[in-house]
Amino acid sequence: MTPLDEPALERPIQGRVLVVEDDPNIRDLVVLHLGLEGLTTVAVGDGSEALRLAKAEPFDLIVLDVMLPGLDGVTVCRAIRRDSMNGDVPILMLTARRDESDKVLGLESGADDYVTKPFGVREFIARVRALLRRRASRPSGAPGHGHPVVVGTLTVDPARRMARIDTRDVELTANEFELLYLLASNKGIVFSREALMARVWGNETHITERSVDTLVKRVRKKIEVDAAEPRFILTVWGTGYKFADG
Repeated sequence: MTPLDEPALERPIQGRVLVVEDDPNIRDLVVLHLGLEGLTTVAVGDGSEALRLAKAEPFDLIVLDVMLPGLDGVTVCRAIRRDSMNGDVPILMLTARRDESDKVLGLESGADDYVTKPFGVREFIARVRALLRRRASRPSGAPGHGHPVVVGTLTVDPARRMARIDTRDVELTANEFELLYLLASNKGIVFSREALMARVWGNETHITERSVDTLVKRVRKKIEVDAAEPRFILTVWGTGYKFADG
């Protein structure tokens, strides 16, 4: 990890964070600085224990290392998204790998953002604050704005933060829901990747255009009969994405 810089003073934030990191030095450092921000932390060093906690206790954020003994971070992330009370909680992944494919794999598994080791404290805390701000601004289960959108067999209800295809409820993360509702409520309107980045993530995280593609891919897997031949979310080559007109 790079030498520490003191984060800029901001108002303390509140919440519970699950820190999953097998390197005790990095784990202690992360816990220290999250504590200085006003956050309560629960720290573990292996994936199995992390998954057990994610299924048993509520958290506001999960900081998850990719390389873990036993269950790796990608497996843990997928399991949390699939089967835990923290299925819609923001997940910030820590990775020592710089390859684009590794970052994409983390995002495809359900992570909301990632930080590549070595990282500075300023960058890390900025990512944490951004994820928690977004969660606070649209908490899971809180009433949303706008009317339900029904397109064929797909229903997207912002008031209940719920999506249903045929008679099956679709489990979506906060970002997945925001993307789906934005597109579905603007049928036929083409959104560039830059516009989707601004509308879904805001301007506070270091999200790339590839992150948009990954999020679209995740949503398609959940709502399409054949994700390779989508009926709902269509690619507009060279521009971005739109929801089918009819």
